[in-house]
Amino acid sequence: MSESNAFRGNRKVRTGTVTSDKMDKSITVAVERTYRHPVYKKVVRRTKRVLAHDEGNQCQVGDVVRIIESKPLSRRKRWRLQRIVSKVE
Repeated sequence: MSESNAFRGNRKVRTGTVTSDKMDKSITVAVERTYRHPVYKKVVRRTKRVLAHDEGNQCQVGDVVRIIESKPLSRRKRWRLQRIVSKVE
């Protein structure tokens, strides 16, 4: 993480899969989280789709990426691409 981010406090970092790259400088990322149900104790999976800023249009559908919380970049974009964890073949 760069030094300029250290002064702004902790930012949320999530890992997800790119589901759409059709927009210019934007990607759709599916972030999956798991938790244990409070009553039935079964593990539940929930998926959230968020828009992230991809400055170089370097992501493809299927890539696993790490995104970081940022200031509002557009009406729905609140995340930036931090790095690509793994590329799709």
